[in-house]
This record gives sequence, structure tokens and C-alpha cells, in this order.
Amino acid sequence: MGQNSVRGEGTRGRVPRARELGWDDELYDAGAATGAAQADAPEETDAGAASGTTTRAERRRGAGNGSGNGADGRAGHRRGGSRRRAKKAGKHKVLRWVAITLAVLILGTAGAGYLYYEHLNGNIRSGDRAGGSSGVKKAAPNALGDTPLNILLIGSDSREDEKNIALGGGRNDKDRKPLADVQMLLHVSADRENASLISIPRDTVVKIPECKGDDGTPYPATTNRPINESLQRGGPGCTLTTWESLTGVYIDHWLMVDFAGVVAMADEVGGVPVCVKTGVHDKSTARVKGGSGLKLPKGTTEVKGEQALQWLRTRHAFGSDQNRAKAQHMYMNGMMKKLQAQNAWTDTGRLMGLAETATKSLEVSQDLDTVKKLFDLSMQLKNVKIDRLTTATVPTDPYAPNPDAWLQLRPSAADKMWAMLRDDVAFDKNGDKSGAKAKPKATASPKPKTTAEAPGSFPVTVVNGTDGGGEAAVEGRAGDMAEALRGKGFAQADSTQESGGRKDTVVAYPKADADQGKANALSVAKALGLPDSAVRSDPEAKGITLVVGADWREGTTYKKPTAVEGDLPEGADDKETCMSIYSVYKWDGKS
Repeated sequence: MGQNSVRGEGTRGRVPRARELGWDDELYDAGAATGAAQADAPEETDAGAASGTTTRAERRRGAGNGSGNGADGRAGHRRGGSRRRAKKAGKHKVLRWVAITLAVLILGTAGAGYLYYEHLNGNIRSGDRAGGSSGVKKAAPNALGDTPLNILLIGSDSREDEKNIALGGGRNDKDRKPLADVQMLLHVSADRENASLISIPRDTVVKIPECKGDDGTPYPATTNRPINESLQRGGPGCTLTTWESLTGVYIDHWLMVDFAGVVAMADEVGGVPVCVKTGVHDKSTARVKGGSGLKLPKGTTEVKGEQALQWLRTRHAFGSDQNRAKAQHMYMNGMMKKLQAQNAWTDTGRLMGLAETATKSLEVSQDLDTVKKLFDLSMQLKNVKIDRLTTATVPTDPYAPNPDAWLQLRPSAADKMWAMLRDDVAFDKNGDKSGAKAKPKATASPKPKTTAEAPGSFPVTVVNGTDGGGEAAVEGRAGDMAEALRGKGFAQADSTQESGGRKDTVVAYPKADADQGKANALSVAKALGLPDSAVRSDPEAKGITLVVGADWREGTTYKKPTAVEGDLPEGADDKETCMSIYSVYKWDGKS
């Protein structure tokens, strides 16, 4: 089960499956045990049966003799009655024995099951969900009360133990903090009918916010480092906060796997199908040293063990970081197809094997720190059809200060993708076209019972957050919007020099003033053309606060950007059937 393909190395020490620990062993043999119970009682039961036969004969004789010998008949009846009582007592002894045996079996099985459950829980390693504060709130539920599910998947290049060094090399990096080599956001729609998997290449320079590690170590914000370093600046929680700050999307959980974990999971599912258009050997060349060592023939191969890890790490042979992300998406698609084909969510044996391997291979955010929580999460994913899973990589350009090594996001393309995620718009075009299954519209929390106060009777603070999308803030934006509000009757509206970069525009009100504050905030939103979903409670707000986000850089009446299903930026949709190979790394399958 889930064993490392490196010779002499296991995943993290093999732990027996449930049956090997005794879970349900007795139940599998319950029929034999019951048969043994019946076999143990033959003397009483057979004796009772034999007595019954004799009694019936005696009764017949007694009946015959009854006409001539009533005493013999009555004696026969008395003997038959005592034997029937003996037979009944014998049956009761057997039933009691079986009942006691079954009770012991059931209690023993339940105990073993509990111990195994606790064993799985003991496998799980977890950390804080977030490493800093992004200010991003969970999306408003739709009309059915459902919200999207967002999970950040992280691949760590940790070399902290011998298994990972054997797989990834780099013994000199044993004491180095790991980098987030792979980062993908899995977005599952509120109705759980479609999903999107979005990657940011590891060498993309972004703003990494101020974070704090699980040990309390603080890390200052930075604007000129690649996103893979976010893992070094506060752990996976900081990587999550970086993504939230970048996208404006609330992320529910993170899952992180290292080299050994990838190998174990690939082995557990029996290999993952991937495809190349020509043979490939990602080897070291005269010009480019290194390489993953991946060597595959043309066509489709089910990779597992170390080969699966090589596939995920290959970059040179695929030509770029963008293409590397496409190959990783192909792998994820292949794994999902394999799990669904194996009935992994309904087959108890498969589920147990996966549970054992997954709990040992993954590190998770604290809100997923039990088997039950992980199982509940998997059940939310099982109904997403593979043909409704869209993979995408955010378009990038060379990073001007270091164009040969690093990348930067293409703002217009990235902003469009983030908006689609925030609005829960499907990345594919395969949704229901008949209109028979209309998507429930998002709704804000219930309207306040209190009526809004007169516009000029309460202050409104306006903050310029237009730099939330990576572009420079629009100069004077807060002042212009404050003036527009005053023109609409909000006489106490005023701007502040405080910066508050946000992707989306919000009107915040103090959490402590949940009724009147919300009513007043809704009146501000309505005056500006903002949707009710833009109104949010904020424990840090001192009063009604309008934060003008990167989605509203001009004009005084808000016009919500419209996103169409499947309308991805050019170059973003990257579902490949087979990967192309850069000429230097093509392999003829012979040498």
C-alpha cells in the first residue's frame, strides 16, 4: 500500500490495513463462528432431538395403550414432557452462547474500529489555516444557502528527511526551509457541479503579505519575491494568505504533499495516466544542467512511484513553467479519473487504503485535522464530473528586473480569472444550456429590520484600494468618490489617506453594529450601484467605510464586470491530451 519506489524506502513506515489490525476480521469469520457454536452443542441438541423422536413413539404407544392401559399412556406423556423441557433448555443454552459470542464480536469489532480511526487521526499533520490577514471574507451563499469551496493544493520541495533526499536529491538543502514548488487552487462551484483547477507558476513574482509562522516568527511583507517563497515566510498558511490577497477569493483549506507523499499516493491508486506526443528524456544537457530524469515512450503511460514525481517536476523537457503546469494538471485529471473508475468513495477497501496513505502523505490545515473532516471534504468532491473540471494557468510575462529567471502576472488576464472565481462563474462551457436548471443567484445575508438613517446623519469614510490588483493606485480616487457621495446626500462622507488595496469594492460596517450599521451600509451601496453582496461586517471598522477596489478604477456609478461561462483569457485553458516535448529532450525509445 502506497510504498515508495526508491529501493529500501517506504512511505513513512508501513502500517497494517484495517483487516490486518483486526478490524472486521471476526465479522468476516462470523459464519464460521456461528457454525462452531452449533457444532459445539450437538450433544445437547441431538440428544433433545433423539428424545423427541422416542417421545413421539412412546406417545403413539401410549395412545394405543390408552384404550387398554391408561397408566402407561400417562407415564409416556410425563416422560415426553420432561424430555421436551430438556430440549427447550438445550436450545436456550445454545442461543445464549451465540448471543454472548456475537456481543463480544460486535464490541470487539467496534473497539478495533475506534482504535483504527484514532490511528488514522494520529497520522494527520496539520497547521494554521492562514498565516496572516488578507481581509477577504467568505462568499455570500446562493439562494439555496450554498457557497463555493476553495482548496489550495501545495507541493513542497522539502528535503528534511532521507526519503525526500533520495527522491529529490539536494542533500545540501536538508536544513533549508521548503519552497512551494507546486501551487494550485481547486475551486468547486456552490452547486458542486463544476470545478476549476488554477495554477500560478512557482517563479511568478507577487506581493507576499506580512505573515507569522506556526512558531510565532513574524515575516515582513515583500513585493519583489517569487510566490514559491511564501512557504518559507510562514508555512502553508502564508501561501494561502498570499493567494487570498492576490485573488480576493476566500480559501477554505490547504493540503500539502512532499516528494514521498506524491510517490505514495501514485502507488496507492495504481498509477496515473499521462501522455507525451513523442518519447521524452528530461536529462542534463551541455547547456542546461539538472533535469528530472523522466524517461517515457511516446503515448500514454501510467506513472507511479518515482516516475510520478519526475513527471510533476519536469520543466525543461516541457519547455516552460507554463507547460510544466499543464503537465501537472494532466496528472491531476488522470488521478481523479482513476479514483472515480475505482469507486474510491463507495468501495470500503479502496477507501481504507486511500485513507491510510493519504493521512500519512498529506499535511492539512487545522480545519481538516480528523479523518471525518477529510472524508466529508472528499464527499463534496465526488460528484464533480471530470468533463466539468477545467484546468487553467494564469498567463504571465517575463519579470522586467529579472526576465531570464522570474515571471510576473499579466494583470488584465489574471484579474479576469480572479473575478470569475469570486463570482463562481464556470471556467468551462459545458453547463446546462436549456435554462431548466438555472443557477441560484448569490444573496447577501438577511435584510436588517432597522430602516437606514438619513444619508447626511452618519459619517462615511472612503478608502482608496485600487492598488489591490497589482497596478498602482488611482491617484485621488478616494477623494473623488467622497465627493460623489456628498453629491448624493451623504454630507459627512470624507476620504482618508489610509491605503487598503482590495480586489473587490466593499462597504464595511462595524460588526458590533449589526443592525443599524448594516442598514446604513446598504443605503450607501444602493446609492453607488453596488450589489448587496458588497456589504460586509468588519470587526475592525470604526464606522461605515467604503473601500474602492481594483474592480472600480473609474466612474462614480459601479458597473459590475460581466463574466461569461468558459470565457477564459487567451492561453489560460490548458487541458492537454498529450504533452509536446522540446526537441533537445525527445527520446527515440531505444537509447
